[in-house]
Amino acid sequence: MGFGDLKAPSGLKVLNDFLADRSYIEGHVPSQADVAVFEAISAPPPSDLSHALRWFNHIKSYQSQKNSLPGVKKPLGQYGPAGVGDSTAAVAQKAADDDDDDVDLFGSDEEEDAEAARLKEERVAAYAAKKSTKPALIAKSSILLDVKPWDDETDMAKLEECVRSIQMDGLVWGQSKLLPVGYGIRKLQINCVVEDDKVGTDILEEQITAFEDFVQSMDVAAFNKI
Repeated sequence: MGFGDLKAPSGLKVLNDFLADRSYIEGHVPSQADVAVFEAISAPPPSDLSHALRWFNHIKSYQSQKNSLPGVKKPLGQYGPAGVGDSTAAVAQKAADDDDDDVDLFGSDEEEDAEAARLKEERVAAYAAKKSTKPALIAKSSILLDVKPWDDETDMAKLEECVRSIQMDGLVWGQSKLLPVGYGIRKLQINCVVEDDKVGTDILEEQITAFEDFVQSMDVAAFNKI
């Protein structure tokens, strides 16, 4: 297993391919596996490695609470895809293990060897077809944002209008309310649901704080997987 050198383009390419159908390095929630791989990367992946970049930005939002994430951090080489040694024969063996039929693939007779090879190829093809038809899981999260104005004279209705004007694929705005901060200042607390592969907290913060006439800052008040 392993991604190789994650500071090199080749290692980042392996990571990007690995995350093409995954939200996290292991399991379905952020864990110490994500922390270990994140810390091995020297800088955000380039934009053409979209899966790796999406994952990097998402895990970056957990850095302040990384020590509380579940799991036990293991050596970096224990994460990632199977190595080059994981050949077609190994895939065939996995397919054979999933099958209830008990077939001897290692007969000494030449005719039996040919039959074993044919069965192996059929099972590899069947296993690949089964994997290709499996529906992709769309990972989503519910995020509660705190958006703070500059002062008590900020038009909060206009501030909320600006926030809700942000539209992108994979983003749905929900309910909102105004909460007192102090000295007559109120903040906007607003909920949204995002598709993890398409929208990260970094993107939301960048777009919301772009309304600099109204917004002083944005914080993530709560983050929950759906």
